[in-house]
Amino acid sequence: MAKRPVTVNDMLDGQVALDLECPDRVYLNGYVPNLQVPGQVVLFLTRHLGNPIPSPALMDQIGQRFRRAVDSYARANHIPVVHFAKGQRKAEVMRRYLDRAAASGRSQVAAIGWAQEYAQVASARTWHTGTGVPQFAFGKAQRRVSCVYF
Repeated sequence: MAKRPVTVNDMLDGQVALDLECPDRVYLNGYVPNLQVPGQVVLFLTRHLGNPIPSPALMDQIGQRFRRAVDSYARANHIPVVHFAKGQRKAEVMRRYLDRAAASGRSQVAAIGWAQEYAQVASARTWHTGTGVPQFAFGKAQRRVSCVYF
């Protein structure tokens, strides 16, 4: 039987089951091609999220909301949070948490890891015209971002 790549649509439509070959970790990157184009970022902030103005402040609000949700999830479920230092091997740092979770005999989030890594991201800037009217520009940039590992 030939294998084919599994798409997100396959997963969301319930057409396939998730098959794990590495039982102690799952690596998933979300990629939305349309959000790689500045105009689509504006449409996402306005049409999809329902904001009347595509302010760059919205991007920070989304990130802050995500960080608060992860923190709340960790506290509510008594999940250790590990902040990785530069150069640390994440698998080695997490080994004790993974071993402890495996010994419990139940499926669970063993720990949540936070790291700062460079990534190509949507960027935004704000400036004001001579009359004080704010203007926004969206583009792409290489930035340090928070990466969260569950």
